[in-house]
Amino acid sequence: MRISTSFIPTVKETPTDAQIPSHQLMIRAGMVRALAAGIYVFLPLGYRVMKKVSEIVREEMNAIGAQELHLPALSPVELWEETGRVKAFGDTLFHVKNRPLVLAPTHEEVICWLAKANVKSYRDMPQLWYQIQTKFRNEPRPRSGVLRGRQFLMKDSYSLDATREGLDRSYDLHAAAYKKIFARCGIRFFIVGASSGAMGGTGSQEFMMESDSGEDVLAVSADGSYAANVEVATSIVPAAVRSASGLPTHEVHTPDVKTIDQLAAFLKVDHAFLAKSVVYWAGDRPLLALMMGNDELNESKLMSVLGEEVRPIEAERLLELTGADGGSIGPVGLRERHPEFRIIADKRLEHANNLVSGANRNDYHLVNIDLDRDCDVEGYYDLRTVQSGETSPNGTGPLRIVRGIELGHIFKLGTKYSDALHATFLDERGEEHPVIMGSYGIGIDRIMACHIEQNHDENGIIWDRALAPFDIHLMAATTRSALVVETAERLYEELRGAGFDVLFDDRKDISPGFKFKDADLLGMPLQVIVGEKNLAAGKIELKVRKGNERILVERAELVKKAGELLG
Repeated sequence: MRISTSFIPTVKETPTDAQIPSHQLMIRAGMVRALAAGIYVFLPLGYRVMKKVSEIVREEMNAIGAQELHLPALSPVELWEETGRVKAFGDTLFHVKNRPLVLAPTHEEVICWLAKANVKSYRDMPQLWYQIQTKFRNEPRPRSGVLRGRQFLMKDSYSLDATREGLDRSYDLHAAAYKKIFARCGIRFFIVGASSGAMGGTGSQEFMMESDSGEDVLAVSADGSYAANVEVATSIVPAAVRSASGLPTHEVHTPDVKTIDQLAAFLKVDHAFLAKSVVYWAGDRPLLALMMGNDELNESKLMSVLGEEVRPIEAERLLELTGADGGSIGPVGLRERHPEFRIIADKRLEHANNLVSGANRNDYHLVNIDLDRDCDVEGYYDLRTVQSGETSPNGTGPLRIVRGIELGHIFKLGTKYSDALHATFLDERGEEHPVIMGSYGIGIDRIMACHIEQNHDENGIIWDRALAPFDIHLMAATTRSALVVETAERLYEELRGAGFDVLFDDRKDISPGFKFKDADLLGMPLQVIVGEKNLAAGKIELKVRKGNERILVERAELVKKAGELLG
Protein backbone atom coordinates (compact mmCIF):
# COMPACT_ATOMS: atom_id res chain seq x y z
CA MET A 1 0.00 0.00 0.00
CA ARG A 2 1.27 3.44 -0.92
CA ILE A 3 1.02 6.10 1.77
CA SER A 4 0.50 8.78 -0.88
CA THR A 5 -2.89 7.28 -1.75
CA SER A 6 -3.78 5.95 1.72
CA PHE A 7 -5.77 7.35 4.61
CA ILE A 8 -3.37 7.24 7.55
CA PRO A 9 -3.88 10.55 9.40
CA THR A 10 -0.97 10.56 11.86
CA VAL A 11 -0.85 13.16 14.62
CA LYS A 12 2.35 14.71 15.94
CA GLU A 13 1.12 15.88 19.35
CA THR A 14 -0.27 13.62 22.08
CA PRO A 15 -4.05 14.16 22.44
CA THR A 16 -4.87 15.88 25.72
CA ASP A 17 -7.87 13.62 26.44
CA ALA A 18 -5.87 10.37 26.04
CA GLN A 19 -4.32 9.25 29.31
CA ILE A 20 -2.81 5.82 28.59
CA PRO A 21 -0.22 4.81 25.95
CA SER A 22 -2.47 2.62 23.82
CA HIS A 23 -5.13 5.32 23.55
CA GLN A 24 -2.57 7.98 22.72
CA LEU A 25 -0.77 5.90 20.12
CA MET A 26 -3.88 4.52 18.43
CA ILE A 27 -4.99 8.10 17.78
CA ARG A 28 -1.52 9.41 16.86
CA ALA A 29 -0.90 6.50 14.47
CA GLY A 30 -4.16 7.13 12.64
CA MET A 31 -5.78 3.86 13.75
CA VAL A 32 -8.93 5.23 15.38
CA ARG A 33 -10.96 8.38 15.84
CA ALA A 34 -13.57 9.04 18.54
CA LEU A 35 -17.01 9.68 17.08
CA ALA A 36 -18.47 10.20 20.57
CA ALA A 37 -17.49 9.28 24.13
CA GLY A 38 -16.62 5.58 24.11
CA ILE A 39 -17.50 5.14 20.41
CA TYR A 40 -14.64 4.75 17.94
CA VAL A 41 -14.25 4.69 14.18
CA PHE A 42 -11.57 2.18 13.17
CA LEU A 43 -9.62 3.67 10.28
CA PRO A 44 -7.93 1.48 7.64
CA LEU A 45 -4.73 0.86 9.62
CA GLY A 46 -6.61 0.00 12.82
CA TYR A 47 -9.08 -2.18 10.96
CA ARG A 48 -6.25 -4.23 9.43
CA VAL A 49 -5.06 -5.04 12.96
CA MET A 50 -8.61 -5.83 14.07
CA LYS A 51 -8.97 -8.33 11.21
CA LYS A 52 -5.65 -9.98 12.09
CA VAL A 53 -6.68 -10.44 15.72
CA SER A 54 -10.08 -11.75 14.64
CA GLU A 55 -8.50 -14.30 12.32
CA ILE A 56 -6.17 -15.61 15.04
CA VAL A 57 -9.14 -15.97 17.38
CA ARG A 58 -11.20 -17.63 14.65
CA GLU A 59 -8.46 -20.14 13.83
CA GLU A 60 -8.04 -21.21 17.45
CA MET A 61 -11.77 -21.47 18.06
CA ASN A 62 -12.20 -23.59 14.95
CA ALA A 63 -9.31 -25.77 16.13
CA ILE A 64 -11.27 -26.85 19.26
CA GLY A 65 -14.32 -27.70 17.16
CA ALA A 66 -16.33 -24.55 17.80
CA GLN A 67 -18.80 -23.48 15.11
CA GLU A 68 -19.15 -19.86 14.11
CA LEU A 69 -22.56 -18.23 13.92
CA HIS A 70 -23.87 -14.68 14.00
CA LEU A 71 -26.50 -13.47 16.45
CA PRO A 72 -28.47 -10.23 16.28
CA ALA A 73 -27.30 -7.30 18.40
CA LEU A 74 -30.93 -6.59 19.31
CA SER A 75 -32.76 -9.03 21.57
CA PRO A 76 -36.17 -8.99 23.29
CA VAL A 77 -36.02 -7.49 26.76
CA GLU A 78 -38.28 -10.24 28.15
CA LEU A 79 -35.44 -12.75 27.76
CA TRP A 80 -33.30 -10.57 30.01
CA GLU A 81 -36.16 -10.10 32.46
CA GLU A 82 -36.60 -13.86 32.76
CA THR A 83 -32.93 -14.30 33.74
CA GLY A 84 -32.95 -11.27 36.07
CA ARG A 85 -30.20 -9.48 34.18
CA VAL A 86 -32.14 -6.31 33.42
CA LYS A 87 -31.73 -5.56 37.11
CA ALA A 88 -28.22 -7.04 37.36
CA PHE A 89 -26.85 -4.92 34.49
CA GLY A 90 -28.80 -1.84 35.55
CA ASP A 91 -27.97 1.33 33.64
CA THR A 92 -25.16 -0.32 31.65
CA LEU A 93 -27.77 -2.15 29.54
CA PHE A 94 -28.89 -0.16 26.49
CA HIS A 95 -32.68 -0.15 25.99
CA VAL A 96 -34.31 0.76 22.68
CA LYS A 97 -36.75 3.61 23.19
CA ASN A 98 -40.40 2.72 22.46
CA ARG A 99 -39.46 -0.91 21.69
CA PRO A 100 -39.18 -3.90 24.08
CA LEU A 101 -35.60 -4.52 22.92
CA VAL A 102 -32.08 -4.20 24.32
CA LEU A 103 -28.66 -3.92 22.71
CA ALA A 104 -26.80 -6.99 23.90
CA PRO A 105 -23.54 -6.65 25.87
CA THR A 106 -23.38 -10.48 25.69
CA HIS A 107 -25.60 -13.26 24.32
CA GLU A 108 -26.29 -15.95 26.94
CA GLU A 109 -30.04 -15.36 26.73
CA VAL A 110 -30.17 -15.66 22.95
CA ILE A 111 -27.99 -18.79 22.96
CA CYS A 112 -30.30 -20.31 25.55
CA TRP A 113 -33.33 -19.43 23.41
CA LEU A 114 -31.65 -21.10 20.43
CA ALA A 115 -30.76 -24.19 22.46
CA LYS A 116 -34.29 -24.47 23.83
CA ALA A 117 -35.71 -24.71 20.33
CA ASN A 118 -33.08 -27.02 18.84
CA VAL A 119 -31.20 -29.04 21.46
CA LYS A 120 -33.66 -31.68 22.63
CA SER A 121 -31.55 -34.73 23.48
CA TYR A 122 -28.25 -35.61 25.13
CA ARG A 123 -27.28 -36.86 21.65
CA ASP A 124 -27.38 -33.23 20.42
CA MET A 125 -24.50 -32.30 22.72
CA PRO A 126 -21.81 -31.19 23.25
CA GLN A 127 -22.10 -28.02 21.21
CA LEU A 128 -19.57 -25.17 21.01
CA TRP A 129 -20.93 -22.03 19.32
CA TYR A 130 -19.12 -18.73 18.85
CA GLN A 131 -19.34 -15.40 17.10
CA ILE A 132 -17.23 -12.27 16.60
CA GLN A 133 -19.63 -9.39 16.87
CA THR A 134 -20.15 -5.81 18.04
CA LYS A 135 -21.44 -5.47 21.60
CA PHE A 136 -22.82 -2.54 23.55
CA ARG A 137 -22.37 -1.41 27.15
CA ASN A 138 -23.63 1.93 28.44
CA GLU A 139 -20.50 2.90 30.34
CA PRO A 140 -21.26 5.94 32.51
CA ARG A 141 -17.66 7.19 32.18
CA PRO A 142 -16.00 5.68 29.10
CA ARG A 143 -12.23 6.01 29.32
CA SER A 144 -8.90 4.48 28.33
CA GLY A 145 -9.76 4.47 24.65
CA VAL A 146 -11.03 1.16 23.31
CA LEU A 147 -10.33 -0.56 26.64
CA ARG A 148 -13.49 0.87 28.18
CA GLY A 149 -15.88 1.87 25.43
CA ARG A 150 -19.60 1.84 24.87
CA GLN A 151 -19.30 -0.17 21.66
CA PHE A 152 -16.72 -2.92 21.23
CA LEU A 153 -15.89 -6.01 19.19
CA MET A 154 -15.97 -9.26 21.09
CA LYS A 155 -15.54 -12.96 20.51
CA ASP A 156 -18.12 -14.68 22.66
CA SER A 157 -18.56 -18.44 22.69
CA TYR A 158 -20.91 -20.79 24.49
CA SER A 159 -20.79 -24.46 25.37
CA LEU A 160 -23.81 -26.71 25.77
CA ASP A 161 -23.31 -29.99 27.63
CA ALA A 162 -25.37 -32.77 29.15
CA THR A 163 -23.09 -33.35 32.16
CA ARG A 164 -20.85 -31.42 34.51
CA GLU A 165 -17.92 -33.47 33.24
CA GLY A 166 -18.77 -32.29 29.74
CA LEU A 167 -18.78 -28.69 30.93
CA ASP A 168 -15.33 -29.23 32.46
CA ARG A 169 -14.02 -30.49 29.11
CA SER A 170 -15.53 -27.54 27.21
CA TYR A 171 -14.09 -25.12 29.78
CA ASP A 172 -10.62 -26.69 29.52
CA LEU A 173 -10.75 -26.57 25.71
CA HIS A 174 -11.43 -22.83 25.86
CA ALA A 175 -8.73 -22.24 28.46
CA ALA A 176 -6.17 -23.97 26.20
CA ALA A 177 -7.38 -22.05 23.14
CA TYR A 178 -7.12 -18.75 24.99
CA LYS A 179 -3.53 -19.44 25.98
CA LYS A 180 -2.67 -20.05 22.32
CA ILE A 181 -4.52 -16.91 21.19
CA PHE A 182 -2.72 -14.58 23.57
CA ALA A 183 0.64 -16.21 22.89
CA ARG A 184 0.14 -15.81 19.13
CA CYS A 185 -0.83 -12.18 19.69
CA GLY A 186 2.46 -11.57 21.50
CA ILE A 187 0.91 -10.68 24.85
CA ARG A 188 2.41 -11.60 28.22
CA PHE A 189 -0.50 -12.73 30.38
CA PHE A 190 -1.42 -14.69 33.47
CA ILE A 191 -4.60 -16.37 34.68
CA VAL A 192 -6.48 -15.41 37.84
CA GLY A 193 -9.43 -16.75 39.73
CA ALA A 194 -12.30 -14.30 39.40
CA SER A 195 -15.83 -13.41 40.42
CA SER A 196 -18.64 -14.36 38.04
CA GLY A 197 -20.48 -11.12 38.83
CA ALA A 198 -23.64 -10.50 36.78
CA MET A 199 -22.82 -13.56 34.65
CA GLY A 200 -23.41 -15.97 37.51
CA GLY A 201 -22.24 -19.58 37.57
CA THR A 202 -19.93 -21.79 39.59
CA GLY A 203 -16.46 -21.13 38.20
CA SER A 204 -14.67 -18.23 36.58
CA GLN A 205 -11.16 -17.31 35.44
CA GLU A 206 -9.76 -14.14 33.90
CA PHE A 207 -6.83 -13.86 31.52
CA MET A 208 -5.03 -10.74 32.67
CA MET A 209 -2.16 -8.50 31.68
CA GLU A 210 -0.35 -6.59 34.42
CA SER A 211 -0.50 -2.87 33.69
CA ASP A 212 -0.56 0.37 35.64
CA SER A 213 -3.31 1.41 33.21
CA GLY A 214 -5.57 -1.44 34.31
CA GLU A 215 -8.84 -1.06 36.18
CA ASP A 216 -8.80 -4.52 37.79
CA VAL A 217 -6.92 -5.04 41.06
CA LEU A 218 -5.12 -8.36 41.42
CA ALA A 219 -3.30 -10.28 44.12
CA VAL A 220 -0.22 -12.12 42.80
CA SER A 221 2.22 -14.24 44.78
CA ALA A 222 5.94 -13.52 44.62
CA ASP A 223 6.66 -16.51 42.37
CA GLY A 224 3.51 -16.08 40.26
CA SER A 225 2.10 -19.49 41.28
CA TYR A 226 -1.01 -17.83 42.74
CA ALA A 227 -3.01 -15.03 41.16
CA ALA A 228 -6.57 -13.89 41.73
CA ASN A 229 -8.75 -10.87 41.32
CA VAL A 230 -9.09 -9.17 44.72
CA GLU A 231 -12.82 -9.81 44.39
CA VAL A 232 -12.09 -13.46 45.23
CA ALA A 233 -8.45 -13.52 46.42
CA THR A 234 -7.59 -15.11 49.76
CA SER A 235 -4.50 -15.09 51.97
CA ILE A 236 -3.10 -16.66 55.11
CA VAL A 237 -3.73 -14.31 58.04
CA PRO A 238 -4.01 -15.05 61.78
CA ALA A 239 -7.47 -15.50 63.24
CA ALA A 240 -8.66 -14.03 66.50
CA VAL A 241 -7.65 -16.05 69.55
CA ARG A 242 -10.44 -17.20 71.85
CA SER A 243 -9.52 -16.60 75.48
CA ALA A 244 -10.29 -19.29 78.06
CA SER A 245 -11.60 -16.63 80.41
CA GLY A 246 -14.60 -14.82 78.98
CA LEU A 247 -15.19 -11.50 80.72
CA PRO A 248 -18.59 -9.83 81.22
CA THR A 249 -19.51 -7.05 78.80
CA HIS A 250 -19.68 -3.45 79.87
CA GLU A 251 -20.09 -0.12 78.14
CA VAL A 252 -17.29 2.38 77.70
CA HIS A 253 -17.83 6.04 76.87
CA THR A 254 -15.88 6.81 73.69
CA PRO A 255 -16.53 10.46 72.85
CA ASP A 256 -15.57 11.63 69.34
CA VAL A 257 -14.25 8.16 68.40
CA LYS A 258 -15.37 7.49 64.82
CA THR A 259 -12.75 5.16 63.32
CA ILE A 260 -11.12 1.86 64.22
CA ASP A 261 -7.71 3.53 64.53
CA GLN A 262 -9.15 6.11 66.93
CA LEU A 263 -10.83 3.35 68.94
CA ALA A 264 -7.63 1.28 69.19
CA ALA A 265 -5.70 4.33 70.36
CA PHE A 266 -8.41 5.37 72.85
CA LEU A 267 -8.73 1.92 74.45
CA LYS A 268 -5.06 1.03 73.97
CA VAL A 269 -5.92 -2.36 72.45
CA ASP A 270 -4.71 -4.26 69.40
CA HIS A 271 -6.84 -4.20 66.25
CA ALA A 272 -7.33 -7.98 66.60
CA PHE A 273 -9.74 -7.28 69.47
CA LEU A 274 -11.89 -4.82 67.54
CA ALA A 275 -14.98 -5.91 65.60
CA LYS A 276 -16.03 -3.34 63.01
CA SER A 277 -19.68 -3.32 61.94
CA VAL A 278 -20.62 -2.75 58.29
CA VAL A 279 -24.33 -2.47 57.54
CA TYR A 280 -26.14 -3.11 54.24
CA TRP A 281 -29.47 -3.83 52.71
CA ALA A 282 -29.42 -7.43 51.44
CA GLY A 283 -32.55 -7.52 49.36
CA ASP A 284 -35.20 -6.08 51.66
CA ARG A 285 -33.53 -7.11 54.92
CA PRO A 286 -30.85 -5.24 56.88
CA LEU A 287 -27.55 -7.05 57.33
CA LEU A 288 -24.65 -6.43 59.70
CA ALA A 289 -21.24 -7.86 58.75
CA LEU A 290 -18.49 -7.93 61.37
CA MET A 291 -14.88 -7.45 60.30
CA MET A 292 -11.69 -7.58 62.36
CA GLY A 293 -10.03 -4.22 62.97
CA ASN A 294 -9.21 -2.39 59.75
CA ASP A 295 -9.99 -5.32 57.47
CA GLU A 296 -11.87 -4.07 54.42
CA LEU A 297 -15.12 -5.84 53.61
CA ASN A 298 -15.16 -7.17 50.04
CA GLU A 299 -18.62 -6.54 48.57
CA SER A 300 -18.09 -9.06 45.80
CA LYS A 301 -17.38 -11.82 48.34
CA LEU A 302 -20.34 -10.68 50.41
CA MET A 303 -22.72 -10.89 47.44
CA SER A 304 -21.33 -14.31 46.55
CA VAL A 305 -22.06 -15.54 50.08
CA LEU A 306 -25.56 -14.07 50.11
CA GLY A 307 -26.45 -14.88 46.51
CA GLU A 308 -27.96 -11.43 46.02
CA GLU A 309 -27.04 -7.80 45.51
CA VAL A 310 -26.31 -5.53 48.48
CA ARG A 311 -26.46 -1.76 48.90
CA PRO A 312 -25.50 0.58 51.77
CA ILE A 313 -28.19 1.56 54.24
CA GLU A 314 -29.09 5.25 54.13
CA ALA A 315 -27.76 7.31 57.07
CA GLU A 316 -31.19 8.24 58.42
CA ARG A 317 -32.41 4.63 58.22
CA LEU A 318 -29.20 3.45 59.89
CA LEU A 319 -29.97 5.54 62.98
CA GLU A 320 -33.57 4.36 62.97
CA LEU A 321 -32.65 0.67 62.66
CA THR A 322 -29.69 0.50 65.06
CA GLY A 323 -30.09 3.45 67.40
CA ALA A 324 -26.70 4.88 66.43
CA ASP A 325 -24.74 6.46 63.64
CA GLY A 326 -21.86 4.76 61.83
CA GLY A 327 -18.92 4.12 64.18
CA SER A 328 -21.09 3.22 67.18
CA ILE A 329 -22.97 0.22 65.75
CA GLY A 330 -22.50 -3.32 67.05
CA PRO A 331 -24.10 -6.79 67.01
CA VAL A 332 -25.21 -7.10 70.63
CA GLY A 333 -28.95 -6.56 71.10
CA LEU A 334 -29.45 -5.70 67.45
CA ARG A 335 -31.83 -8.54 66.64
CA GLU A 336 -33.82 -7.78 69.80
CA ARG A 337 -34.32 -4.27 68.46
CA HIS A 338 -35.04 -5.44 64.88
CA PRO A 339 -35.56 -9.22 64.49
CA GLU A 340 -35.26 -8.95 60.69
CA PHE A 341 -31.56 -8.09 61.01
CA ARG A 342 -29.13 -10.72 59.71
CA ILE A 343 -25.70 -10.89 61.37
CA ILE A 344 -22.68 -12.56 59.75
CA ALA A 345 -18.95 -12.26 60.43
CA ASP A 346 -15.61 -12.73 58.75
CA LYS A 347 -13.86 -16.04 59.44
CA ARG A 348 -11.04 -14.28 61.29
CA LEU A 349 -13.56 -13.58 64.06
CA GLU A 350 -14.98 -17.10 64.27
CA HIS A 351 -16.02 -17.84 67.90
CA ALA A 352 -13.93 -14.91 69.16
CA ASN A 353 -14.44 -13.34 72.59
CA ASN A 354 -13.28 -10.31 74.55
CA LEU A 355 -14.00 -8.13 71.51
CA VAL A 356 -14.92 -4.46 71.32
CA SER A 357 -17.72 -3.21 69.06
CA GLY A 358 -20.31 -0.46 68.99
CA ALA A 359 -22.97 -0.32 71.71
CA ASN A 360 -25.71 0.91 69.36
CA ARG A 361 -25.79 4.33 70.92
CA ASN A 362 -23.61 7.19 69.86
CA ASP A 363 -20.23 7.63 71.61
CA TYR A 364 -20.38 4.28 73.40
CA HIS A 365 -18.75 0.91 72.77
CA LEU A 366 -19.21 -2.53 74.34
CA VAL A 367 -16.14 -4.28 75.70
CA ASN A 368 -15.62 -8.07 76.18
CA ILE A 369 -18.17 -9.20 73.58
CA ASP A 370 -18.29 -12.98 73.14
CA LEU A 371 -19.70 -13.76 69.69
CA ASP A 372 -20.89 -17.20 70.84
CA ARG A 373 -22.44 -15.93 74.06
CA ASP A 374 -23.72 -12.46 73.24
CA CYS A 375 -24.64 -12.50 69.54
CA ASP A 376 -26.76 -14.44 67.10
CA VAL A 377 -24.18 -14.86 64.30
CA GLU A 378 -25.69 -16.60 61.29
CA GLY A 379 -22.36 -17.76 59.89
CA TYR A 380 -18.66 -17.04 59.41
CA TYR A 381 -17.32 -16.47 55.88
CA ASP A 382 -14.30 -15.13 54.04
CA LEU A 383 -15.44 -11.52 53.57
CA ARG A 384 -12.19 -9.56 53.64
CA THR A 385 -10.09 -7.96 50.92
CA VAL A 386 -6.51 -9.24 50.93
CA GLN A 387 -3.66 -6.79 51.51
CA SER A 388 -0.18 -6.46 50.05
CA GLY A 389 2.45 -8.45 51.95
CA GLU A 390 0.07 -11.11 53.28
CA THR A 391 1.03 -14.73 52.64
CA SER A 392 -0.53 -16.30 49.54
CA PRO A 393 -2.96 -19.16 50.25
CA ASN A 394 -0.58 -21.69 48.69
CA GLY A 395 2.16 -20.52 51.06
CA THR A 396 4.60 -19.43 48.34
CA GLY A 397 5.35 -16.00 49.72
CA PRO A 398 3.95 -12.50 50.13
CA LEU A 399 1.26 -11.19 47.83
CA ARG A 400 1.74 -8.21 45.54
CA ILE A 401 -1.31 -6.08 44.81
CA VAL A 402 -1.10 -4.98 41.18
CA ARG A 403 -3.35 -3.48 38.54
CA GLY A 404 -4.28 -5.40 35.44
CA ILE A 405 -6.27 -5.33 32.21
CA GLU A 406 -8.70 -8.13 31.47
CA LEU A 407 -8.02 -9.82 28.11
CA GLY A 408 -10.58 -12.58 28.36
CA HIS A 409 -12.96 -14.20 30.83
CA ILE A 410 -14.32 -17.75 30.97
CA PHE A 411 -17.30 -18.90 33.04
CA LYS A 412 -18.88 -22.17 34.07
CA LEU A 413 -22.47 -20.98 33.96
CA GLY A 414 -24.06 -24.29 34.88
CA THR A 415 -27.85 -24.12 34.62
CA LYS A 416 -28.44 -20.51 35.67
CA TYR A 417 -29.80 -19.50 32.24
CA SER A 418 -31.29 -22.81 31.13
CA ASP A 419 -33.28 -22.99 34.37
CA ALA A 420 -34.60 -19.46 33.89
CA LEU A 421 -35.46 -19.93 30.21
CA HIS A 422 -36.49 -23.61 30.45
CA ALA A 423 -33.91 -24.94 28.00
CA THR A 424 -34.02 -28.68 28.71
CA PHE A 425 -33.03 -31.98 27.11
CA LEU A 426 -33.86 -35.66 27.59
CA ASP A 427 -31.15 -38.00 28.86
CA GLU A 428 -30.68 -41.63 27.82
CA ARG A 429 -33.46 -42.68 30.23
CA GLY A 430 -35.88 -40.12 28.85
CA GLU A 431 -35.59 -37.89 31.92
CA GLU A 432 -35.60 -34.11 31.50
CA HIS A 433 -32.68 -31.94 32.64
CA PRO A 434 -31.57 -28.33 32.09
CA VAL A 435 -28.78 -27.79 29.56
CA ILE A 436 -25.42 -27.16 31.26
CA MET A 437 -23.76 -24.06 29.85
CA GLY A 438 -20.42 -22.28 29.72
CA SER A 439 -19.62 -18.79 28.43
CA TYR A 440 -16.28 -17.50 27.15
CA GLY A 441 -15.37 -13.96 26.05
CA ILE A 442 -12.41 -12.18 24.45
CA GLY A 443 -12.25 -8.47 23.63
CA ILE A 444 -10.83 -8.06 20.13
CA ASP A 445 -10.28 -4.31 20.59
CA ARG A 446 -8.67 -5.01 23.95
CA ILE A 447 -6.09 -7.36 22.46
CA MET A 448 -5.06 -4.58 20.07
CA ALA A 449 -4.75 -2.02 22.86
CA CYS A 450 -3.00 -4.44 25.24
CA HIS A 451 -0.43 -5.38 22.60
CA ILE A 452 0.40 -1.67 22.26
CA GLU A 453 0.51 -1.23 26.06
CA GLN A 454 3.22 -3.88 26.23
CA ASN A 455 4.99 -2.97 22.97
CA HIS A 456 5.85 0.70 22.57
CA ASP A 457 8.59 3.20 23.28
CA GLU A 458 8.87 6.98 23.35
CA ASN A 459 8.70 7.07 19.54
CA GLY A 460 5.65 4.93 18.92
CA ILE A 461 4.25 1.43 18.54
CA ILE A 462 6.39 -1.70 18.18
CA TRP A 463 4.28 -4.37 16.47
CA ASP A 464 4.91 -8.10 16.44
CA ARG A 465 4.47 -9.39 12.91
CA ALA A 466 1.38 -11.41 13.86
CA LEU A 467 -0.63 -8.22 14.50
CA ALA A 468 1.25 -5.61 12.48
CA PRO A 469 -0.81 -3.84 9.81
CA PHE A 470 2.14 -4.41 7.44
CA ASP A 471 5.32 -6.44 7.66
CA ILE A 472 7.59 -3.82 6.15
CA HIS A 473 7.66 -0.03 6.05
CA LEU A 474 9.56 0.94 2.88
CA MET A 475 10.88 4.47 2.50
CA ALA A 476 12.59 6.42 -0.24
CA ALA A 477 14.67 8.72 1.97
CA THR A 478 14.78 11.34 -0.79
CA THR A 479 12.71 11.84 -3.90
CA ARG A 480 15.27 14.18 -5.47
CA SER A 481 17.30 11.20 -6.70
CA ALA A 482 15.79 9.37 -9.65
CA LEU A 483 17.86 6.28 -8.78
CA VAL A 484 16.55 6.22 -5.20
CA VAL A 485 12.95 6.56 -6.39
CA GLU A 486 13.38 3.92 -9.08
CA THR A 487 15.08 1.48 -6.66
CA ALA A 488 12.37 1.99 -4.04
CA GLU A 489 9.69 1.28 -6.66
CA ARG A 490 11.42 -1.92 -7.72
CA LEU A 491 11.88 -3.04 -4.09
CA TYR A 492 8.18 -2.43 -3.48
CA GLU A 493 7.28 -4.87 -6.21
CA GLU A 494 9.99 -7.39 -5.23
CA LEU A 495 9.00 -7.48 -1.57
CA ARG A 496 5.31 -7.80 -2.37
CA GLY A 497 6.14 -10.53 -4.88
CA ALA A 498 7.98 -12.39 -2.10
CA GLY A 499 4.80 -12.43 -0.01
CA PHE A 500 5.41 -9.50 2.33
CA ASP A 501 2.77 -6.89 3.20
CA VAL A 502 4.48 -3.59 2.44
CA LEU A 503 3.60 -0.03 3.38
CA PHE A 504 5.47 2.20 0.93
CA ASP A 505 6.14 5.81 1.93
CA ASP A 506 6.32 7.23 -1.58
CA ARG A 507 5.30 10.75 -0.55
CA LYS A 508 7.03 13.60 -2.35
CA ASP A 509 8.09 16.88 -0.75
CA ILE A 510 8.22 15.22 2.69
CA SER A 511 11.49 15.45 4.61
CA PRO A 512 13.37 12.24 5.52
CA GLY A 513 13.08 13.15 9.21
CA PHE A 514 9.31 13.36 8.97
CA LYS A 515 9.16 9.98 7.21
CA PHE A 516 11.40 8.37 9.83
CA LYS A 517 9.24 9.72 12.68
CA ASP A 518 6.09 8.40 11.02
CA ALA A 519 7.73 5.00 10.50
CA ASP A 520 8.65 4.72 14.18
CA LEU A 521 5.18 5.89 15.22
CA LEU A 522 3.40 3.34 13.04
CA GLY A 523 5.74 0.63 14.29
CA MET A 524 5.95 -1.97 11.49
CA PRO A 525 8.39 -4.76 12.46
CA LEU A 526 10.93 -3.94 9.73
CA GLN A 527 11.85 -0.69 8.02
CA VAL A 528 13.58 -0.68 4.63
CA ILE A 529 15.28 2.65 3.91
CA VAL A 530 16.56 3.48 0.45
CA GLY A 531 19.10 6.29 0.81
CA GLU A 532 21.28 7.96 -1.80
CA LYS A 533 24.63 7.41 -0.04
CA ASN A 534 24.07 3.75 0.84
CA LEU A 535 22.63 3.00 -2.58
CA ALA A 536 25.75 4.37 -4.23
CA ALA A 537 27.66 1.67 -2.35
CA GLY A 538 25.14 -0.98 -3.41
CA LYS A 539 23.59 -1.15 0.08
CA ILE A 540 20.11 -0.88 1.55
CA GLU A 541 19.50 0.02 5.20
CA LEU A 542 17.22 -2.13 7.35
CA LYS A 543 15.94 -1.12 10.76
CA VAL A 544 14.37 -3.65 13.13
CA ARG A 545 11.75 -1.68 15.05
CA LYS A 546 12.05 -3.83 18.18
CA GLY A 547 15.40 -2.72 19.54
CA ASN A 548 15.96 -0.22 16.69
CA GLU A 549 18.90 -2.23 15.32
CA ARG A 550 20.19 -0.93 11.98
CA ILE A 551 21.68 -3.27 9.36
CA LEU A 552 23.22 -2.59 5.95
CA VAL A 553 22.69 -5.34 3.38
CA GLU A 554 23.62 -5.83 -0.24
CA ARG A 555 20.88 -4.79 -2.61
CA ALA A 556 20.68 -8.31 -4.02
CA GLU A 557 20.36 -9.87 -0.54
CA LEU A 558 17.55 -7.62 0.70
CA VAL A 559 14.57 -9.93 0.20
CA LYS A 560 16.36 -12.89 1.75
CA LYS A 561 17.52 -10.85 4.76
CA ALA A 562 14.05 -9.41 5.27
CA GLY A 563 12.66 -12.92 5.44
CA GLU A 564 15.26 -13.92 8.03
CA LEU A 565 14.57 -10.89 10.22
CA LEU A 566 10.81 -11.28 10.05
CA GLY A 567 10.96 -14.99 10.74
